[in-house]
Amino acid sequence: MSTVQPVRQRIESMLAEHRVVLFMKGTRAAPSCGFSAATVGALNDLLDDYVTVDVLADEAIRQGIKDYGNWPTIPQLYVDGELVGGADIVQGMAASGELHELLGLPQPDRSPPDITISDEAAAQIRVALADADGMGLFLAIDGRFQPQFQLREIQGNEIRVTANGIEVSFDPASAQRARGAHIGWAETAQGEGLSIDLPAAPPKVHALDVQTLKRLLGEGAITLIDVRSAEERAIAPFAAAEVLDAASHDRLIKLDKGTPLAFLCHHGNSSRRAAEHFREHGFRVVHNVEGGIDAWSREVDPALPRY
Repeated sequence: MSTVQPVRQRIESMLAEHRVVLFMKGTRAAPSCGFSAATVGALNDLLDDYVTVDVLADEAIRQGIKDYGNWPTIPQLYVDGELVGGADIVQGMAASGELHELLGLPQPDRSPPDITISDEAAAQIRVALADADGMGLFLAIDGRFQPQFQLREIQGNEIRVTANGIEVSFDPASAQRARGAHIGWAETAQGEGLSIDLPAAPPKVHALDVQTLKRLLGEGAITLIDVRSAEERAIAPFAAAEVLDAASHDRLIKLDKGTPLAFLCHHGNSSRRAAEHFREHGFRVVHNVEGGIDAWSREVDPALPRY
């Protein structure tokens, strides 16, 4: 089935207007599938400025982009109007440096990280690898510094490190985040397992109560970002906040990474996801307003409508 002409024209217009376009499920700040999240993660490591199109919000585009590039799955990355591929291809190109070259960026730092592995952790890993013929042990660390061990086939473009007799492979971005990492064996309430300490990780998102937010706003000591929809903001406007939307995202993400940020939504859930997104981009002082605008209405400004 060929792409319906008006839909094709919309796609061509997007590709002509923007150099890098990712057709995905969900948004850059809130991907709705693992493949889209992985592709966004690879792009976020390289670019601040690119455009995403949520195919779940537009059924015509969801089908139309599949027909346009004769590519059956989502996500799909386009650069300079040309289809690059889906999640696996983008991740592979990011690991090899091909994506850097395509985007006109310097080749990634491929220097191996210094990591340590405890004796007990090494012994447990050897047991787990006993039946993994032909597979390599990878440590993937995403933009939120969430680590995950994986068994994969060795492709030859990995960054490899040997610690305590265990070879661990990384993609370039994960290798940078793994600097100084210590892999140990720990007992938790859920049982025994590997523990991974990542000294390079930025500070976590801090919880911020509305009374403290009021004080910081009064002092001009924090930038507040409202992630609610236009409809919600119309019900309960908050003039002191920046609005986070597609138009403002690129400007806000380019702020100095030391800028203290706080994120606000209705009850504090969507804002936490947005806060993690900005933390992923290297912001070092990030807060989530606990209880959201509802808590502000109850505890600070009763005149502000609740909904």
